[in-house]
Amino acid sequence: MKKAFVFPGQGAQFIGMGKDLYESNSQCKAMFEKANEILGFSITDIMFNGTEEDLKQTKVTQPAVFLHSVIMAQALGERFTPSMVAGHSLGEFSALVAAKAMKFEDGLKLVSVRANAMQKACEANPSTMAAIIGLDDATIEQVCASIDDGVVVPANYNCPGQLVISGSVAAIEKACAVLKEKGAKRALPLKVGGAFHSPLMESARQELAEGIENTVFSTPVCPVYQNVDALPHTNPEEIKANLVKQLTSSVLWTKIVLNMHADGAREFIEVGPGTALQGMIKKTVSDVALSSASLE
Repeated sequence: MKKAFVFPGQGAQFIGMGKDLYESNSQCKAMFEKANEILGFSITDIMFNGTEEDLKQTKVTQPAVFLHSVIMAQALGERFTPSMVAGHSLGEFSALVAAKAMKFEDGLKLVSVRANAMQKACEANPSTMAAIIGLDDATIEQVCASIDDGVVVPANYNCPGQLVISGSVAAIEKACAVLKEKGAKRALPLKVGGAFHSPLMESARQELAEGIENTVFSTPVCPVYQNVDALPHTNPEEIKANLVKQLTSSVLWTKIVLNMHADGAREFIEVGPGTALQGMIKKTVSDVALSSASLE
């Protein structure tokens, strides 16, 4: 039975995350301390004892989720036996490090660049996202294409009946109103810094692209199913090119899960904080075992 290890993105964070890893495993503790050094501030203080508000800042959240995921994969040791890996948005960086496509330190530096660049892009261009529940993808795509005042695009294809749209505030509000008329059960504005996975992230994409180009990538230990095309990749150059496109492209999570399943995955293990991905996978494929990685 093939195992798929999957890594969550921003939004999965919670106060106290990773504290058990830090306290119970000397190798994990060393990785957390190394992260404090690389980032130039004590992210462990915020993760273990900070406020929700502090942890919610994009520049903190992204490295925090990445650290929890990557260090948990490390702590699994010989139990980390992926036939394939994937990560949702930010989680793709965790997946690449866990699958040894890049070094831990390099991955953390890129995530920090990504987080800071995204925060800057959000401050320069106020924008938002909204989750659309209970409507088919094609209808949402048509409505996004029809809105003419501002940018609005499908951003995260999470599972059947759940798609997140992204764009300028006025365009999102208009799209939400139209989508409710079209039969969406809910159109929920999300508490996010800005329009991730949309053209409004172009300045952040350019900044991150430079960092990715200057990072050494290796052939991963197993195929990595990437956000931009939902296909398995092992070629370092392809992986880099797809990673550069990720910030301004849609996250094709539904297709990733379907493709992994078609390629034999029957066990999905979520590595990192929360259980959001398991919920999405459950709504996408039925005959699979789902679990969270743990030290037990």
